[in-house]
Amino acid sequence: MDIAFVIEKFILVTIIFAITLVIAMYSTYAERKVAAFLQDRLGPDRAGPFGILQPLADGLKMFMKEEIIPTNASKWLFMVGPGLAMLTACIGTAVIPWGSPIVVNDRIVPLQVTDINVGILYIFGVVSLGVYGVMIGGWASNNKYSLLSAIRAASQNISYEIAMGLSIIALLLVTNTMSLKEIVDQQHGWHWNIFYQPLGFLIFIICAFAETNRAPFDLPECETELIGGYHTEYSSMKLGFYLFAEYINMFVSSAVMATLYFGGYNYPGMDWVLMHTGPVVGPLIGTAVFFVKIFAFIFFFMWVRWTIPRFRYDQLMHLGWKGLIPLAIANIIITGIVIAIIEKF
Repeated sequence: MDIAFVIEKFILVTIIFAITLVIAMYSTYAERKVAAFLQDRLGPDRAGPFGILQPLADGLKMFMKEEIIPTNASKWLFMVGPGLAMLTACIGTAVIPWGSPIVVNDRIVPLQVTDINVGILYIFGVVSLGVYGVMIGGWASNNKYSLLSAIRAASQNISYEIAMGLSIIALLLVTNTMSLKEIVDQQHGWHWNIFYQPLGFLIFIICAFAETNRAPFDLPECETELIGGYHTEYSSMKLGFYLFAEYINMFVSSAVMATLYFGGYNYPGMDWVLMHTGPVVGPLIGTAVFFVKIFAFIFFFMWVRWTIPRFRYDQLMHLGWKGLIPLAIANIIITGIVIAIIEKF
């Protein structure tokens, strides 16, 4: 095996992991600032200039808190739950293309950990595994509120994964590939999939809110009913892992949506920029554009949380089964008919 290849991948994985953790950490700060802005408050402003060190203070507080394992909890599963939630949240970044390849000393270095031809299936597999961290934590706590939260999370994820998968089928009819890199390359310039699949994107982003347990779909964490939900019994950094995993999932979901529907690292005039900036700076500009799109989606997640009230659980199930799934099936049929007409004429 090429040792340079191994070093490249190790460096890339390390950088992506570090960026993911930093974004998740400062998403907590951004969420509080966005909430403060929408509610005409200041938000964190004591720890450092403009409260910029607040995430570090929160992390230190988590590490310093007493770690408590309830007497009647299943000890090993109680410890596995947060770790599994964190693991499944992080591994979703492996197939996301973060930029076009850069050239270093005549060696082409792709800004993607791995480009597998079933990248979308990989993402869905990771999303499906993510609920196990919540379920294990809720069940192992031996707390009725945590258990109810785990049941809610499982049924919610199963319900909305169906509509999300159906929305992706329509996208696959347009792209004819499941490789995320190829999907991005097809969206050169302004040929973004959002213009070809607006209904599919709407379904996908609604399901993304449900899959990440974000408001108005945060029924597994509903404080007014479940006093915190599946992490009621957790403290210290185990609780921190669950909270971190939610923000990492939000980051990965934003990256996937930007990749599938908004061109990823593509932007108008990209060829001219690459021609005049070189084989390293040019691709990094595309990466910066990609992160701007991701941050826009993260802001949208936060904006919705502090704007729309929480659903009742029957409304949640009604929307998933009787609203989004029929819409997604209709979108597949319409997409297939349009493609057949275009190919015929």
